[in-house]
Amino acid sequence: MANNGRYGNWRGNPANNVDTGKVMKIALIVAAVIVVLFVGSKAFYTIGEQEQAVVTTFGVPSCVSEPGLHFKIPFVQKVTMVDTTIKGFTVGYDMNTNVSVSDEALMITSDFNFVNVDFYVEYKVSNPIKVLYAAEQPVTILKNISQSHIRSTISAYDVDSVITSGKNEIQAVIREKIVAELEERDIGLQLVNITIQDAEPPTDMVLEAFKAVETAKQEKETVINNANKYRNEALPAAEADADRIAKEADAQKQARINEAEGQVARFNAMYEEYVKNPLITKQRMFFETMEEVLPDMKVIIGGTEKNLQAILPLDSFTGSKDEQKTPSYNAPSVPDAGGDIEE
Repeated sequence: MANNGRYGNWRGNPANNVDTGKVMKIALIVAAVIVVLFVGSKAFYTIGEQEQAVVTTFGVPSCVSEPGLHFKIPFVQKVTMVDTTIKGFTVGYDMNTNVSVSDEALMITSDFNFVNVDFYVEYKVSNPIKVLYAAEQPVTILKNISQSHIRSTISAYDVDSVITSGKNEIQAVIREKIVAELEERDIGLQLVNITIQDAEPPTDMVLEAFKAVETAKQEKETVINNANKYRNEALPAAEADADRIAKEADAQKQARINEAEGQVARFNAMYEEYVKNPLITKQRMFFETMEEVLPDMKVIIGGTEKNLQAILPLDSFTGSKDEQKTPSYNAPSVPDAGGDIEE
């Protein structure tokens, strides 16, 4: 009876009923706050500088949000983050171990030689919605496209171009082909760059042969450069010598022309005198010539005025000048320039 009384008194206590109602209200308030906080945490999202977000409403993409703080409807909209930084993958070798992958690296050239070529492909997301929904594995598709165009392009070049001189051209051709096919497929990826990391023959013997060829080419370039250097040094000197010789020849030419013109002038003057007095002019010319030809010889001219009979060099017969003797006969007189006769 006492226990029943205690239980009965507890059930019928108004103060206890009031406390129970407050606890229930507080619990409901706390639960509501928790729900609000939970829903609020799902309603806001933040996008970084190198990210984009695809917001779907009931599974349908609705928009792409830019970096910053954004709001979405909880349980109705879903946000998928997409990384837009530049990424890359290798073709022909393992990026982690740096070991060659023969199935990807081994290729055949246009001159039917085998060669190992390694590539590195860089790409980024250009359209997040198409990256998520246009294809199931867009990066794998890009890698397959790259391998296809790499092989087709390498097969169009000879082995020397692939290993040495044609790398830049090959990279440009492959890039154009991949970009064109990505635009056609429209899977939301953009090719940034593709580079040849390494290209070499598959065997050591062939590799040494190509190294020897490359060394010979470098030596050829060195010889050509040295020859051009010598030409650039020797050509100005030769041109200077040629200019000097030409100027000397011009000077000699002018001197001879001047000399010839002087001789012509003297001849014309002498001819004018000859026309006036032929005999006197001939005699004077004869005497002047003999003075030039025989400057150190004494000459006796014998004969009549009109007929010269002899020209005798006396020094060769008489010895020295002191021993010379005057001839016993008188020399005939010869008319001078004025017409007088000298005895």
